[in-house]
Parts: sequence; structure tokens; C-alpha cells
Amino acid sequence: MNSKIHVWHTGQVYIDQAMAFQEKTLHPMPYTGWLRSSAKQRWVPVSAYLIEHPKGLVLVDTGWHEDIRTNQRKHLGWLTSTMFKGTLPKGQSIAERLQAKGIDHKDIDYVLLTHLHSDHVSGVKHVADAKHILTSKLEWDAAQKGVGYIRPMWEGVNINTFELQRIPHGPYQLGYDLFQDGSLYMVHTPGHSKGLFSVLVQTNRGWVLLASDVGYSNRSWEQNILPGVTVDKVAAQKSLDWVGEFRKRDDCVQVMANHDPAIGEQIIE
Repeated sequence: MNSKIHVWHTGQVYIDQAMAFQEKTLHPMPYTGWLRSSAKQRWVPVSAYLIEHPKGLVLVDTGWHEDIRTNQRKHLGWLTSTMFKGTLPKGQSIAERLQAKGIDHKDIDYVLLTHLHSDHVSGVKHVADAKHILTSKLEWDAAQKGVGYIRPMWEGVNINTFELQRIPHGPYQLGYDLFQDGSLYMVHTPGHSKGLFSVLVQTNRGWVLLASDVGYSNRSWEQNILPGVTVDKVAAQKSLDWVGEFRKRDDCVQVMANHDPAIGEQIIE
């Protein structure tokens, strides 16, 4: 399957290290960064991926919206802006990335939102006219009433949902076969959020797993460290275990966490 994957950094996010790697501490919410030393804060990339698939253009996540450059407090909301902040250098927004490649967002066949946390969905209005914008129904339902979501970020955008189906991969063997040919799966990997999915892409060399926020770097599955924020620790552990096992497969080319500073921009062919 001759798919090409463009790995882009669509800005950075400044977080407490406990957001990325769960800590044992007396602090009740260390991931917020509140009353924590600046030595514990880290800049990490906010990644998005453009997949040139034989059956269409697929964008995975949307990074920061350009509004992050001008009014972060309004874009993130006051409370969220006290926990983390973003930066978006010129040329790195999804709109600018696509324009540089000569791609009109109306020509994108699918935008896949792995989950609806702000650093993954912030830029969705830049691609609001894509042919299909998808997230899981579990995630959509959770985001309508749950905490940790900034609903104005996708207000007015036509986001469709998919129901989980049986697939041959994942901790629960649930997800969605996007093209119905076994070449690109949205794999149900919950725990960090209720409906989080990873994206599994078949290339000529083997599988590439875009693991979203199942973990924050290779360290997560190598050292078995959950993200600092989970809605279901049992499910988060099961998802992390599956990623750790999948990366050992002979036909697995690469596994990438969305916020891994060690993953540079690249093209996987």
C-alpha cells in the first residue's frame, strides 16, 4: 500500500511533566502545573499528520488554530490557560501547511480527530470545508458534557461520528476500517479520554502506528508510564500495553506519540 505520511509540528504546548508522565506525589493535581516549579515544565510538540493514501487525502488532528497567536486566554478559556499555553510559529498552522503544499482544505477527503482535547482539535475550523470530519461517537458524546473540552473550538463545524466495529487490531479489537480494505484503521485506544483512537496505516514497509496520546513518548510504553490525565486508568493501561506489544511486531515500521520531542518532522514512505 503506497501511502505517504507527512509528520508535521503544528506548534508546541507548554505543560507540566506530570501531564505527560503520571507521578506519585502528594500534590492532588500535579498535571495542572499549579504551585509546581518551572523546572517541571516542558515544551513539547503538537503534531498533526497528512496521509497521502491511494484512496484520498487524510489529515489526522489539526494542531493549534492561529488564534493561539493573538489571544490565548480567549481561545483556551481562563482556567485552561492557567494550566498550559501554546505557541504557533509562522508557517506551522494547518492552514499554512496545506497552503504551502498547494492543497485546498476542500480537497481533504477525511479529517480524523483522535480525540477532542484542545491541542488536537483547536485548528479544525481551518479545515471546516473538508469532505468528511470524523471522531468516534464515544468521544463526541463525552465531549458534549465532560470537563477538559473547549466546545467553542468546533462550534459550527460539521463533525460526523463513527460507531465502533470489530477490527483485527487494538486492545479491544474495536475501531473503524476507514476505506474498508484493511489499509487504514482507527483503533479504539481509550483511557486518556473515553473515545480516544489511534491511527494504524499500512505502508509498503509495514504498519505505522500514530498513537496519539496513549502515551507521550517512547518512554511511555518502554517504561510503562501512563499519561498524567486519564478518565479510565484500567483502559489506559490496556491501551498502553497494546501499543507496547504492537511496536515489537516485525511488520511495525514505527510508533509515534503525538507530543514526543524526539520525533522530528519527516516523511514516511
